[in-house]
Parts: sequence; C-alpha cells; structure tokens
Amino acid sequence: MRKLKLHGFNNLTKTLSFNIYDIAYAQSAAHRKEYIEYIDEAYNADRLTDILNDVADIIGANILNTARQDYDPQGASVTMMISEEPVVSETISNTPSPGPLPEAVVSHLDKSHITVHTYPESHPDHGISTFRVDIDVSTCGRVSPLKALNYLIHRFDSDIVILDYRVRGFTRDIHSKKHFIDHRIDSIQDFLSRDTREQYQMLDVNVYQENIFHTKMMLKEIDLDEYLFGVGKEAYSDAEQRKIRMQVKKEMLEMFYGRNMSRRTRQ
Repeated sequence: MRKLKLHGFNNLTKTLSFNIYDIAYAQSAAHRKEYIEYIDEAYNADRLTDILNDVADIIGANILNTARQDYDPQGASVTMMISEEPVVSETISNTPSPGPLPEAVVSHLDKSHITVHTYPESHPDHGISTFRVDIDVSTCGRVSPLKALNYLIHRFDSDIVILDYRVRGFTRDIHSKKHFIDHRIDSIQDFLSRDTREQYQMLDVNVYQENIFHTKMMLKEIDLDEYLFGVGKEAYSDAEQRKIRMQVKKEMLEMFYGRNMSRRTRQ
C-alpha cells in the first residue's frame, strides 16, 4: 500500500487486545497455592512494567507516564501512557519573556496507552490452575501495536491466545478524502512469525468491512512435564498421566472455543 499524504494528524486509532492463558496441573492444595504464589511473583507489577517498557521500545513509542498496582490476594495491573513523538521541553531561559499559552502546553495528538492485568486462579477439586493476562495496546498516529505481537506471545507461557485488532475513526488525505484504515491486513496471522504459526492451531473470524480482526490460537503439542507443577510426570502412573492430559486438553479446548465441553472430550 502506497503512503498516504495526510492533511494534518493521522486520527486513526489502532487497538490490539490479548487474552493469554497459561495452564498448569497442581494436584495438592499446597502445590496449587505454590503455583499461585509463583505466578504472582513472576508477573508482579514491577516485572509487568519491564515488559511494557519493552513493548514501548518495540513499537517505537515514548513513555509519558506509568501507574502500577499489585493486588491482595493476587494479581497486578500496569497502565502506561505513551506517545509517538518524544516530549521535548522548551529550553530553560531566565530572560524576560511571556510564558506559554495554555493551548501550547500539550503533547502531540498521538495519545496512546498500553495496559496489562493479570488473573491467577485455581480449581479446588480438579487440580487445574490457570493464569490469564489481559493486554491492550492502543495507538494513534503511525505507531502500530502489531509489531509487539511475537514478543508478547513468547514473553508469556502462552497455551491459548485470543487476539482482537480493530482500527477506529478516520483520517483525511490532502484531497480531503477519508481513509478508515491506512495499512493492508488480511489476518492477524500475517504479523506472526512462521515458527509461531507452526506451533499453534489458529482460527480467524474477521469482519473486513468494519476493520475488525479476530484470531484464536491454541498450542498444538502438549508436553505433560510442562504442565505439571510441583512434581514431574514420573510421579504419576500411565493411567493418571492420560487422565491429566485429557483434563489439560479439555481446559484448553474450552478456552479456545469459549464454551464448556463434554467430559468425553478426546485428546
């Protein structure tokens, strides 16, 4: 797609939203508690802030302000205000001159944000524990949130990923023609690396005329040792391993399809 010559600022808002799920099996109450504590520490507000700093670098944004919060008993949130252009302070001068007018004390119009919220939880009876991360990257101007896709998917232990991308608003070119999207996109999958696409089963639901793109991703291979918390698979009999594997797979399918599945769900 050729570059558009715009009249003024690019008013399009591009929003990329993630739901990332990590699944674990912890048989005992003690192991489930340890899993929640481990996740809560591994992804506390400070460490999430470091991740969002990386995202800002990847998409070429400048950080204006950051707010962070850890919650009791678990979970954390971080909100980061960003802009496309750096905020340059006026040269400090003590010479007699008028100060700036109110309308001059502003940043650029490319106000954007990145947010992340975490939700660790576990089932008291069935041994399944899950960790959900919700991430929103919303940008204006030339900054594209799609550049952060691969980093975020690989930065978290992503078993299931639900992605939504939407372009809102419009911008005008120099001939006053409205443009409701300024880049070509057929699928969110186009912005994923080949190795990522090969690791996941993926499903698209796109509404092209509304500039809405939706992709679901589910990890293809289940290495049981990667899902067991507290003990390795050698601690379980072959029959127990098959049962746990089916539980994990059922949990993944329910998250992927967004509905409860029959107990007879097969691997």
